[in-house]
Amino acid sequence: MNRTLGPPVRRAGAVTTVALVAVGLLAVAPATAAADEDELIVNGGFEDGLEPWFANNGNPTDTAELSLTDDAFSGNSAVLVEERGTTGSGPMQDLSGKLQAGETYALSARIKYDDPAAPATKQFFMTIHYGGGSYTNMGSVVAQRGEWALIEGTFTVPASQAVGTTRVFLETPWTADPQADPDLHLMDFVVDDVSLTGAPPPPPASRTVEVVGKLPGDSNPLISHKFGADGFGMVAGDRVFMYMTNDTQGYAPDPETGVSPGINYGDINQITVISSEDLVNWTDHGEIPVAGPNGIAPYTNNSWAPGAVQKEVDGELKTFLYYANGGGSSNVIVGDSPLGPWSDPRDDTLIDGGTPGAQDVAWKFDPAPFVDPADGQPYLYFGGGPASTSLPAAERFNNPKNMRGIELADNMIETEGTAFVLDTPVSFEAPHVFERNGLYYLTYSSHFGGNDFGGNQQPLPGYPGGGQIPYLISDDPASWPKEAYGGVLFPNQSQFFGAGTGGNNHQSVFELGGEYYFTHHAPTLNKRINGDQTQGYRSPHIEKLQFNDDGTIQQVVGTYEGVDQVKPLEVYGGVLEAETIAWRQGLTTRQVEGSSAQFGEGTPNLVLTDIDAGDWTSLAQVDLGEGAESLTMRVMTMAAGGAVEVRLDDREGPVVATAALDGPVGEWSEATADLTGVQGVHDVYLTFTGPEGEDLMEVDTYTFAAAEEEPEEPEYGTDTSLGDVLGADTSGPENPRVADGSDFDLLSFAVQRVLEQRPDSPVAVLADAEQPLTAFLPDDDAFVASLEAALRGRVPNEKAAAGRLRSSFSSAELEQVLLDHVVVGATLTSEQVLASDGAELQTAGGSTLTVEVDGGTVRLLDADGDTVATVTDVDVNLGQVQVAHVIDRVLLLG
Repeated sequence: MNRTLGPPVRRAGAVTTVALVAVGLLAVAPATAAADEDELIVNGGFEDGLEPWFANNGNPTDTAELSLTDDAFSGNSAVLVEERGTTGSGPMQDLSGKLQAGETYALSARIKYDDPAAPATKQFFMTIHYGGGSYTNMGSVVAQRGEWALIEGTFTVPASQAVGTTRVFLETPWTADPQADPDLHLMDFVVDDVSLTGAPPPPPASRTVEVVGKLPGDSNPLISHKFGADGFGMVAGDRVFMYMTNDTQGYAPDPETGVSPGINYGDINQITVISSEDLVNWTDHGEIPVAGPNGIAPYTNNSWAPGAVQKEVDGELKTFLYYANGGGSSNVIVGDSPLGPWSDPRDDTLIDGGTPGAQDVAWKFDPAPFVDPADGQPYLYFGGGPASTSLPAAERFNNPKNMRGIELADNMIETEGTAFVLDTPVSFEAPHVFERNGLYYLTYSSHFGGNDFGGNQQPLPGYPGGGQIPYLISDDPASWPKEAYGGVLFPNQSQFFGAGTGGNNHQSVFELGGEYYFTHHAPTLNKRINGDQTQGYRSPHIEKLQFNDDGTIQQVVGTYEGVDQVKPLEVYGGVLEAETIAWRQGLTTRQVEGSSAQFGEGTPNLVLTDIDAGDWTSLAQVDLGEGAESLTMRVMTMAAGGAVEVRLDDREGPVVATAALDGPVGEWSEATADLTGVQGVHDVYLTFTGPEGEDLMEVDTYTFAAAEEEPEEPEYGTDTSLGDVLGADTSGPENPRVADGSDFDLLSFAVQRVLEQRPDSPVAVLADAEQPLTAFLPDDDAFVASLEAALRGRVPNEKAAAGRLRSSFSSAELEQVLLDHVVVGATLTSEQVLASDGAELQTAGGSTLTVEVDGGTVRLLDADGDTVATVTDVDVNLGQVQVAHVIDRVLLLG
């Protein structure tokens, strides 16, 4: 990243106090605010409970307990503050987005303390926290013990003050060690009638990108409705998740010129996430609120340059997301899936000045995790910035030794041992390691010279120039000597994208479907919005990575065309999030309450929003198979008379279907377009029409329905394998498994998933028509119910269940589950099963099932005698060498 780094600022004894505040025990006439007087505090009298108040958490040591008390100045309630950890521990309310720089506000609050051990008088402050170590006292009063005191006056936010974070709280004067005399500094107190009046800021100018930032047919930049930098690709199952620095966070284009102020990295405390299975259609998963006062890790101020990896810890597959808190530290949060929910496992920094071996690293940022596939050892690579002044000038330039790697513990949230040096030529930052065919590759970005690197010099022959992506090759992920230098992988991006796109870069490499891909960023969307005068807002790009026979990397060429779509977009059998976009113009996304219908419980849900007449979105290479029936969209109608037009392969082509929005305005409903007769693979364009100048709608999901077709039924009584039968969507009296609505799509998916990853798996027995076997197989409903129980969350549909199977269970786990359903070597028909009360069956997975017959009910018992499944249907594939019975839950998972 391009960043301006400075020392962290912490609150100290000398907190700024604004001189315009009237203070004292006596009530003074309220000053008139210069702005219109709207009340900005919510529930200042605590008559509606404690919400939205909370105990100040600006510092890790700030702790307090808040509760309601009837000892109120007015009304029935006030807030009692107890168990204070610091002088700053008091009731706080977040006013972010409500205050304007340069405006004046009127403030007041009632406060009282009663502790007889406390001093006879005590000063109290009403203080504003601007984030980080920036605090200002807005007003104060010296209260007498046992008496209500009034803080009252006016306060002006400095014109130059950043107001992205504004939080107001009550406190006592700061002292370094309040625990030395808690009666003097940490007494309980009561607060009531808190008020802050003034004008809230005007609605912000629209940040919606109106240009076509990604041209139809191109793959770069990956997204065009928002920005994202430092992209790190992590593959989970068949999907790549891209974690990025949220460059959009500070984007604020002027409504007249369309030009935003330059990017301010110090304001970025969120990580943007997108994902794709085909590298052209990208789903927007919104932002993770990582740092800042309301973040998952509030002790950090920024979240830059993320890196992610999945690993099983204590029997659970987790996603570990690492990020930089400015240049001072690297940190980690943990997700239950690649999309969360997220938690902070440490409550403190992971990499900082105290990390062994990292003391000489100027910027302890850009963390990149790597798990060695050879032995499972995890590593974290990090660092960058100015070279140590202890090195000779030539070495500072050519071999600055400013980055490190370190082993991670098996829990992924602690380091082990001492960090080792990455002796990378002309290095600046962004170390990243990947493995291919037993060789390890370290990529990084190169510096631009200057005083931080020994002055302006020429690099040694073959060494990289400024702002490039070089690489090293090693046979050991912990050994990176300068002799391992392999050359330049990617020149500076301005060589490909022209004026306004230069600067530093940040990269990653991931493998998907046996191919390797290279990610980087460039301000290309910014350039398409504003021309050659860009403001530093960067966008993610992907190019294919090619290797020579000796393992060296062929130099990458940056293009707008990017990579080919790796497979068509499959749309049948589930819900597709509407924020999945190939190309678009004039609309954006926003996060709404609830979970994603496609990705499951606990994952964020977004919708398309700010949709005006003429705006459009699209999906690339949609596989509509032998014929589609319809496209149904979940929409919120916002203006009467709107519609969605469907076009194929050309956004200006003929309309093939239209969905009218006839649902109630302001409510979610469905709109359906008739796609009868449409078949094959097409780019699908959706254009929104309706009254000019109005927001027409929001769109949540798409559901494509296939046209019904006559099924091809397998012939029973022949050598058809059970796998063929289960994979066919058949009906009719010859196939009794359909009589009760049973269907085996999820089971087929699980079998295919195992065989893709483990071709020699014994699961292949299901496809061997000559191998006698009996299988006890769950239908889709049983699979979904068992997944919900195992994952402790709702799985809304079969497509979501397939996604959770892919992201939450390894191929080895799925193999074990499948084999526990199969008994090899015998064909047990329903008559034989009903006559087998008490029989023990040895499954191919090594478990033992006992048959219990109670009248016409057949149960399967585990080794403890517990019922693990009940047979609900019999004799699937009737008369074959292979026979199956439908059961009501998934063995092992259930």
